[in-house]
Amino acid sequence: MKYTQLGRTGLQVSRLVLGTMNFGPQTDEADSHAIMDAALGAGINFFDTANVYGWGENKGRTESIIGNWFAKGGDRRDKVVLATKVYANMAADGDAWPNHDKLSALNIRRAVDASLKRLQTDRIDLYQFHHIDRSTPFDEIWQAIDVLVQQGKILYAGSSNFPGYKIAQANETAGRRGGTIGLVSEQCLYNLAERRAEMEVIPAAQEYGLGVIPWSPLHGGLLGGIVKKQAEGGRRASGRAADALADTGTRAQIQAYEDLLDKHGVEPGEAALAWLLTRPGVTGPIVGPRTAEQLDSALRAVELELGEELLSGLEEIFPGPGPSPEAFAW
Repeated sequence: MKYTQLGRTGLQVSRLVLGTMNFGPQTDEADSHAIMDAALGAGINFFDTANVYGWGENKGRTESIIGNWFAKGGDRRDKVVLATKVYANMAADGDAWPNHDKLSALNIRRAVDASLKRLQTDRIDLYQFHHIDRSTPFDEIWQAIDVLVQQGKILYAGSSNFPGYKIAQANETAGRRGGTIGLVSEQCLYNLAERRAEMEVIPAAQEYGLGVIPWSPLHGGLLGGIVKKQAEGGRRASGRAADALADTGTRAQIQAYEDLLDKHGVEPGEAALAWLLTRPGVTGPIVGPRTAEQLDSALRAVELELGEELLSGLEEIFPGPGPSPEAFAW
């Protein structure tokens, strides 16, 4: 496994991030534990989750699965850089009582304590804001975070799904307060098929020293060889991938992508991950394996070297927006 620093911090994290969103809804606890053991054994030390994972009536279930894994001992907790998130309405029926969601100081304090209990740990290494809160000023958010850092309950704060201007606003506010490190990472939707983050989010993250953690690196399976799998009678597209393939232009684009990688003898999913690892500012993509076999495929991507010809071909099929502001101005 290869490692890098998380943004401007001294924290060393693996170039792959283990995403746990499937733990509970699609992968049972025993298999989830086996995947975490395999990931740790392969050198992945960066685990990502969220308080809402488990979904519906099972919100919090994923954190509990991870907590039960930590409780097995064997230095599991000490070896893991643990990231979770706050923002979501945690009521099972979706009808939250006031102050039981978003980023008020009250909810942040409540949510941290609930996550710590489920995770069976005394600290959260990276506490991420899952979405912007248009109602809560950053002064209040940072006051709450400062207290939690002083208490030792969290170590670093990060954002997720933030636009570039909110990253700037958050860290400018932190800078004015003094003594607050501010955001150290941004977790955003970013992959070959979805490169809008290059317009503002990634430049803002780089300017303020945030590590970029892409989620959905295969764009819901779209970049994982879905056309070939369908032709062979395998997995059917669903969600984001199905919506994209319904467009004939997108389907032709994905076919060209798979043909290019077939020519170079590279698996599509591994190439999509390896491409992200070449991108400026990227700490590591989040991989969310449902099975041990999917984890093995992701691990191979870390060692995969994409040649210039292949990189040029990928750029031709999936052109990015170009540098900002030239992409939308002169």
